[in-house]
Amino acid sequence: GAVEIARSLGVSDLLIGLTIVAIGTSLPELASSIAAARKGEDDLAVGNIIGSNLFNTLMVVGIAATIAPMSSIEQDVLYRDMPLMGVLTLSLLVLGFRRKGDGRINRIAGCVLLAVYVLYLLSLVLKSTGNWPF
Repeated sequence: GAVEIARSLGVSDLLIGLTIVAIGTSLPELASSIAAARKGEDDLAVGNIIGSNLFNTLMVVGIAATIAPMSSIEQDVLYRDMPLMGVLTLSLLVLGFRRKGDGRINRIAGCVLLAVYVLYLLSLVLKSTGNWPF
């Protein structure tokens, strides 16, 4: 229903996929990761996140491309979204290996990652509405 409402408002399919669909498919992983982290099962939380992202990126895109080849990818995906995903993945790796490789990601680092995500979503919305200053 949310996708149809967004389409009727003229929101692009890319923005719908990067926001509404992504949040909807990630909420179960978020809930189980929070539950695992609260129980002290940090490895389970991180494994759940990485496994889900790998599955969504490789399996879902692979199956979709097998069924209907993706002939054109928007330039924003190549020049904005993929580099940002790469930088955030590397930053998560650095955060996990800092402090003698103990693998801890503290609340400050979590807040920074969350803030980057919120700023990313804000930039997507501002750009799609034509209010993006750059």
